Amino acid sequence: MSARVVLGVAGASGAALALAVARALAALGAEIDLVASAAAARTLAEECGSEAQEALEGLATRVHPITDIGAAIASGSAAVAGMIVAPCSMRSLAAIANGLDDNLLTRAAGVQLKERRRLVLLAREAPLTLAHLRNMTAVTEMGAIVLPPVPAFYLRPDSLAEMINQIAARAVDLLRIAPPSARAWEG
Repeated sequence: MSARVVLGVAGASGAALALAVARALAALGAEIDLVASAAAARTLAEECGSEAQEALEGLATRVHPITDIGAAIASGSAAVAGMIVAPCSMRSLAAIANGLDDNLLTRAAGVQLKERRRLVLLAREAPLTLAHLRNMTAVTEMGAIVLPPVPAFYLRPDSLAEMINQIAARAVDLLRIAPPSARAWEG
C-alpha cells in the first residue's frame, strides 16, 4: 500500500520546490493530495512557466481547492502519512503556528499537528524577522519540522536543479515513508 501525503503549496518564492517534492513523492508511488494557494499559482507561473500548475496537478492524485475546508484532508480521520508545505510562506507559517485553520492548507497542517503526524515546512524567507523566528519556534514546539530550503553546498552540486532536487528529497525523507533518497554527506 502506498503512502498518502498532503502537499501544500504556499505563495512564497521557491515554486520549483513544489514540483520537485511532487516528483519525488510520485516516484515513490505516494498518493498526493495537493492544495495550493492563489499566490502559489501565480508564483508557479512566474518562476516555473505557464505550464507549471498543470504539471503539478498532473502529479497529484487529488487536487483540492484551498477554500474546500470540508475536504477529507481537513479531518484527522483521513489516513495520511504526513504533510509537506513547499514552499511555506511566512503567512502560512504564522497561521499554522497560531492555529488559524482559515483555509484548507492551514487546516490540513493543523490536522497533522493534532494527530501527531509529520509536518515538514520548507519555510522560505530571508532575512527573518523576530515574528518569523517565533512562529518557527512555535510550530517546532508543536511537533512540526522547519526545513528552510538551504542548499547542501558541501555536496558540491553542479546545477540549481540538483540543489532543488536534494532539498526536495530531504523533505520527503523526513516523512519516513521510504528509505532515505537524499544524497548524504560521506565524511
